Amino acid sequence: MDSDPPLYKAYKTLFDKTINELAFQNSNNNNNNKKNQLLSPSSPPSAVVVDECELPLIDLSRLSLGEAAEREECKSHIARASREWGFFQVINHGISKGLLEEVRSEQEKVFKEPFEKKSQEDKYLKFSAGSYRWGTPTATCLGQLSWSEAFHIPLHSISSPNDNANHHNNTDHFRSTVEQFAKTVSNLALKLAVILAEKAWSNDVYKSVEHRVVTNAHVERFSTAYFLCPSYDTVLDSGLEPSVYTKFSFREYRRQVQDDVTNLGFKIGLRRFLNATS
Repeated sequence: MDSDPPLYKAYKTLFDKTINELAFQNSNNNNNNKKNQLLSPSSPPSAVVVDECELPLIDLSRLSLGEAAEREECKSHIARASREWGFFQVINHGISKGLLEEVRSEQEKVFKEPFEKKSQEDKYLKFSAGSYRWGTPTATCLGQLSWSEAFHIPLHSISSPNDNANHHNNTDHFRSTVEQFAKTVSNLALKLAVILAEKAWSNDVYKSVEHRVVTNAHVERFSTAYFLCPSYDTVLDSGLEPSVYTKFSFREYRRQVQDDVTNLGFKIGLRRFLNATS
């Protein structure tokens, strides 16, 4: 049984539409820019392509091993990377190589299971229905299609085998590995959040970078993301005047993101909450 989700079959209409449109454009000798517009007619502006650049690398050991001045310098580097880039890579972060390798191993096992089995995540892994996601149901063109599959796992849905009499023993290790990883990464995420709050609680100072990955037809790519989120009732406010953004709750933000993805096919994010004067 095939482990891959049926992307070609599910999105055949989009593929056929794009092929026909590209064929028509080619026959009229249109340039490559117009071809790209066909692939993503309603998506946000494309990013600038840079051949090579030096990305910010932060050594977190300086926060615990260095002198006070060195710790402050490390915090400043984190804040600067967030202002200038919107992301940074960390080393000496305290997450063991063994745990990272274990996560990768468990990922491969789960994703290589038959598609029919993975798509019944509530029975197979005892996660809430809808945790297993693939493709982009709201896509109206290939430029909006996510060529991927993923498990979105709320941490509260991970229970120990003893908590569930019907639990599948062959998934116990996967669940315990995910739980251990989440706890470890949570501590790291909170430490970084505190540093960012110390340096500037943003008001548009820090960049919000759109995540994009180029697919490879020959090599699989695995990633594990941890999202540090406030409670849904938390009101987000810069605390500064004039404020670039209006006050909004995390619930309102999540709802707006969901609406945008459903109606437009992509996420707009914080721009939805800009003050009229910004």
